[in-house]
Amino acid sequence: MVSLATASTNGAASIQGRGVIKTFGGFTAVDGLDLDIRSGEFVSLIGPSGCGKSTFMLMAAGLIPVSAGELLVDGKRLTSPLTDIGIVFQDHLLLEFRTALENVMLQAEIRGLPLAPAKERALELFAKLGISHAVDRYPKQLSGGMRQRVSIARALIHNPSVLMMDEPFGALDAITRTQIRHDLEMLWLETAKTVVFITHSIDEAIGLSDRVLVMSPTPGRIVDEIVIELPRPRPAHLGDYPSFNHYADRIHDAFRRFGVIKY
Repeated sequence: MVSLATASTNGAASIQGRGVIKTFGGFTAVDGLDLDIRSGEFVSLIGPSGCGKSTFMLMAAGLIPVSAGELLVDGKRLTSPLTDIGIVFQDHLLLEFRTALENVMLQAEIRGLPLAPAKERALELFAKLGISHAVDRYPKQLSGGMRQRVSIARALIHNPSVLMMDEPFGALDAITRTQIRHDLEMLWLETAKTVVFITHSIDEAIGLSDRVLVMSPTPGRIVDEIVIELPRPRPAHLGDYPSFNHYADRIHDAFRRFGVIKY
C-alpha cells in the first residue's frame, strides 16, 4: 500500500519546485522547472497545449513521480500522493446515477468524514456557488456550468489545503465562464486556499491570479512570472484597467518569442 502524505492542516499549504524534470521514455515533458507557490496564493500556469502544465499538476499532487529534482509541500519533500487537496478537471466526472448532493457527499463517504457536518458544508458550498436549487438534480438535468460548480463543491467538501484546477472552465460558454470565474474568486477570497490553476485563457489567468507563470512549449519551462496587481474582487470587464493590457501583452510577447503565436 502506498503511504499518503498530508499537506499542512493549519490553513493553506505552500508548494515549491526545485529543478523539476519529468520524462516519459525519451520524451521530456517538463525540464528544470523552479517555482514557489506561497500559502494561500492563487497561481495560474498558462502555456500552449502539451507544454507540461497538467503534468506538473499531477506531480504536485503526488500522483506521478518527478524524474529529477524535487517538489516540496510546506517544506517537506513530496514522495507520495497528497490527500489534503481537491482537484477539479475540465470534465466534471460526476456520476450520472447520483444527485448533485450525492456526488459531493461521495467525497465525504470515501474519506470517512462525519456525514452530518459534511452535508452541512456541502449545502453551504452549493449556496455560495449559486446552485442550491440543484441539490436533488441529476447531472443530466444540469447545465455545463452547474455541473462544474458541483465538481468544485466536491473538491472543497473536505476543506483541503490546496485546490488544483486543470482547465476547469474550458468547455463552458463565455458568459458562464465569466460568472463562474467571479464565483470562484469570491469563494477563494473567503477560504484563502492555495490554488494552482491550469489554463489556456489569458483573461482567466489575469482575472483570477495573484501571479501568472508563463510556460514555454515542450519541454515546459517557466519563461515569465507576472505579478497581477489588480483590485479584488476583479471586475467582469478587465479591459477597464490599463494594466490588464500590459499583463496580456507580456503573455503574448512570451508566446511570440517561442513561436506559439505568429503575427
